[in-house]
Amino acid sequence: MTGVLASVRSADEAEVALAAGADIIDFKEPRSGALGALPAEVIRTAIARIGGRRPLSATVGDLPMEPQPLARAVGNVHTLGVDFVKVGLREDPALASCLTALDAAAASGVRIVAVLFADTAPDFALIERARDHGLAGVMLDTADKRRGTLRDFLDDTRLSEFVARARAVGLLAGLAGSLRGSDIADLVALGPDYVGFRGALCSNGRAAELDPARTRAICAAVRSQAARSAATATAGAQRAPHSRASAVPAMSVAKST
Repeated sequence: MTGVLASVRSADEAEVALAAGADIIDFKEPRSGALGALPAEVIRTAIARIGGRRPLSATVGDLPMEPQPLARAVGNVHTLGVDFVKVGLREDPALASCLTALDAAAASGVRIVAVLFADTAPDFALIERARDHGLAGVMLDTADKRRGTLRDFLDDTRLSEFVARARAVGLLAGLAGSLRGSDIADLVALGPDYVGFRGALCSNGRAAELDPARTRAICAAVRSQAARSAATATAGAQRAPHSRASAVPAMSVAKST
C-alpha cells in the first residue's frame, strides 16, 4: 500500500514524523532548495535516535550534473547509515555519464532513488535507464517550490504513466512536490509506493518546524485512503473471474507487480 515519506530537517522532527506514523523518514534541508542536503552530523544524530524503526532516506543536495562529484556524494551519504540515497537527475549532456558513475555504488548495494522534476519537462525514458543502471527507485518532485505543485505541471494521466512505468520495471515509485491534503485521494489511487510531504506537515510553510497534529493528520489520511484503495482492488480481483472485464489491458498493467 502507499505510504508517507516525511521530509525532516532535525532529530526532533524525525521523532515527530516517527510518532505520527510516517513510513519513510527523509532527511532534507528545505531552506536549501528542492533537494537541500543536511549536515552529516544532523543525520547521524537523528539516526542515533530513530534508526531501525523506519526506513530512512537522505538527499545528496542540489548538485550539478557532474559524474564524479555526484558519485562521491552518494557514497558519503550512504555511509551515514540511511537506507536510500536520493539524487536529482535532469536532462543534460552529462546525464549518461552521471548514470554510469552511479553504477558501482548501485552494484555494491547502495539503494539510489533518482528524482525527476515535474517543472522541468522530465523525460520518463529515464525510468528505464535508471533500472538499467541498477537504481532502486524513481521519484517525481518539483524543483522550484514557488512555481506550483506537482499537479500544476503534470496531470493525473501522466502521473499514472510514471507510476505504471516504474512498477513495470521493478522500481519504487514516489510522488512529491508541494502536495496538499486535498491531493491524497487522487494520488493514492494511482498506486505509488509513497507520497512525499514537507510543507503540508508544517504550520507556516515548508521552512517551519513540523507540526505534530498536521503530520498525524496527513499520515492518517494516507493510511485511510490506501486501505480503501486496497479494499477496492481486492474486491475487483475477487469479481474478475466472473467478469468479461478481467482481461482488460488497463487492469493487467495496474496489477503488473
